[in-house]
Amino acid sequence: MFGLRVDGKLARLPIFRERFFPFYCMRTSQSYLFPILSLLGNAIVWGLIWWPLKELRLEQWHPLWSTAAVFGLACVCLMLARPKALASLRTFPQLWIVGVAAGVTNGAFNWGIAIGDVVRVILLFYLMPVWSAVLARVVLNEPITPLAIGRIVLALAGAALVLMPAGGGVPVPSGLADWLGLAGGMAFALNNVMIRRQSELPEDGRSLAMFIGGMVIPLAVALALCTGDAIALPPVFTGHAAVVMAGLGIAMIVANIALQHGAAALPANITAVVMLTEIVVAAVSSVLFGGAVFTPSMLAGAALILTASALAAMEGRSKG
Repeated sequence: MFGLRVDGKLARLPIFRERFFPFYCMRTSQSYLFPILSLLGNAIVWGLIWWPLKELRLEQWHPLWSTAAVFGLACVCLMLARPKALASLRTFPQLWIVGVAAGVTNGAFNWGIAIGDVVRVILLFYLMPVWSAVLARVVLNEPITPLAIGRIVLALAGAALVLMPAGGGVPVPSGLADWLGLAGGMAFALNNVMIRRQSELPEDGRSLAMFIGGMVIPLAVALALCTGDAIALPPVFTGHAAVVMAGLGIAMIVANIALQHGAAALPANITAVVMLTEIVVAAVSSVLFGGAVFTPSMLAGAALILTASALAAMEGRSKG
């Protein structure tokens, strides 16, 4: 306001910052705040994504076609907004690992929640404490601690309760939607671990790799299934379908950018925990608007899976 010019060296002194720039210190002490908020935004989008996908399915759009179309739109938008993203992707081909993982994640998850029980699929998807612990050991050389083993046991026990048949029996995946939830969760754990490992690489290239993967992988699977008459060709666009798909595309663009920013700034296990907000959003919205019903075993399984992920957060804090 008074045109005060501060010398760069003086401004970097801790005493000067604490006296004249208290918000600088607040930002430093809460450096995780914005990445966590980014992940929360991503989780809210994915917790509500079942609704537009089911709407598009009523329009005869198979989830694989919908996913490929939405991410195709995302690719075009990103390349127009950030022309250098493609050059970054060519310069750093290792980003394709993130792209493939993101493609499997989006294709499997979207397909699963569109054809199955929303909460059940999401709970199986969020067995990430199991996959994250193993992948973090292999990729990031993080040790598998006793706490990690404990949360793996809790998560697997929770999965057993979620998968428990109503009349009793062996708790195994009972249909395609269950398997898709599990496969999507494995791919998502790899996605988050690789984002963490490649955090120094250009964000534009990483985002484009994720968007291309989200388009190419579902499209390739859809074409293969279509050739075998397992699914139908995509229908002609209607006004309603176009509006829903455009909104879904915008939401996915924002959500994926938020994910790659948050996951790059946070440890992989904390990322997995923050993203559990998606379960709450999906559960509440599916009960209110989708007619979902919770069974006691599903509630108990959800509690164990959430507890396992809370233990991951405790381990992340102890390392910090």
